Amino acid sequence: MSLSKKLLTLAAPAALLALSGCATGLPTQVSRFQAMPVPQGQTFFIQPANPRNQGGLEFSRYAELVGRQLAAQGFNPAATPAAANFVVSLDYGVDQGQQKVVTYPGTGFGGGFGYGGFYRPYYSRFGYFGRRHHPFYYGWNDPFWGSGFDYPEVRSYTVYTSYLDMDIKRTADGQSLFEGTAKARSRTDELQVLVPNLVEAMFTNFPGRSGETVRITVPNPPRGRG
Repeated sequence: MSLSKKLLTLAAPAALLALSGCATGLPTQVSRFQAMPVPQGQTFFIQPANPRNQGGLEFSRYAELVGRQLAAQGFNPAATPAAANFVVSLDYGVDQGQQKVVTYPGTGFGGGFGYGGFYRPYYSRFGYFGRRHHPFYYGWNDPFWGSGFDYPEVRSYTVYTSYLDMDIKRTADGQSLFEGTAKARSRTDELQVLVPNLVEAMFTNFPGRSGETVRITVPNPPRGRG
């Protein structure tokens, strides 16, 4: 058997194993301060923290997602702020991105060899990442990009930081009941992809322990679900 065929034979099982174990969620850091009351049917009204988003279709979509989460907790929507027990202020966004440059040492014939290179997964403090083309994936070592020689490779990519801020105040006296921030890094800046994940992370184990910062990875829905 030729050298190239041997390398392909050895690499295939490793590549399949790596792909089968890929993480497919958005690693999110969530910080929450809260003094939320026990849900007893209290009413809420959601408004944008940024007045420019008032009446916007995009904001309405994200407000709907937050409203569903609050309703699942036992709260009820109100038609106006005056009719609500709580007013929820919502803000979101993504930065312009930061360019990252990574230099990999020469791999020779031990890895990254053409199409038969050995797969080497990437680990970060947020967890395991394996599939290079996943939109939440920002770090990789892809065997199909190996040089096959011993000189270093230089690769660059852009990392975006997105956020969701949510504040809840009591209408009667303006008392703050909840202050939360969810932040994530990704290789996509598409808010329509990011915000729903940030909302779900914010409401994971809602309202959470006051003053605690947690890392939450929201999995992607299975295929066949919107």
